Amino acid sequence: MNEQDCHVICPHCQATNRVPAAKLSATPKCGKCGKPLLTGSPLELTGQTVNKVIQKNDVLTIVDFWASWCQPCLMMAPQFKTAASQLPHVVFAKLQTDKYEQDAAPYNIRSLPTMVAFRHGKEVARQSGALPTDQIVQWVRSLKA
Repeated sequence: MNEQDCHVICPHCQATNRVPAAKLSATPKCGKCGKPLLTGSPLELTGQTVNKVIQKNDVLTIVDFWASWCQPCLMMAPQFKTAASQLPHVVFAKLQTDKYEQDAAPYNIRSLPTMVAFRHGKEVARQSGALPTDQIVQWVRSLKA
């Protein structure tokens, strides 16, 4: 893999795809299932997919850690979805912490909702509290530099 290539996990079949960085804006498709790799909508993570999506994606990946009992989390969900549609070249994902406690534990989430940004499997930033769409978009854009 050269420096201009990056790994992108397929949100449909979880296959790891190597994509030239220059082609990320050209709606790349999965080499295994043929579906779009960057969908512009949040991926629901499970115990089986959380580590692969976070650790193997080279593109900026924003994970919303939330819980079903958390009112601010539920209020932010549509805002997060809208932000994902505005930033289609970023992977947006959600992990329900009350359903996947063991999988969320390594990320030391202390308040909900918390968005954590990952790049190349490493945390680069985190933001706690419910935000409106424009602030989510602004925060994510500030990380792309």
